[in-house]
Amino acid sequence: MRLKRVRIYGFKTFADRTEFDLTGGIIAVVGPNGCGKSNLVDAILWGLGEGSAKQLRAHSSQDVIFSGSAGRKAVGYAEVSLYFDNEDF
Repeated sequence: MRLKRVRIYGFKTFADRTEFDLTGGIIAVVGPNGCGKSNLVDAILWGLGEGSAKQLRAHSSQDVIFSGSAGRKAVGYAEVSLYFDNEDF
């Protein structure tokens, strides 16, 4: 079973609907400090059912919902969809 796609909306820094296509052999997430690499991993954990705010690097469960910024309104909920493929089996 392989993780093929991750769709995120309203989770931590992902204020816009964002989709990551994870097809291919080796996947690497690279970028400068503060670009959201760890938030992607946290979103996958949350999508798999992790309920501990501490494990998601947050103080409370409300901290995982995008709370707004100077140029954006807050989002009322967070959504993470994980798409798996088991064609190899």
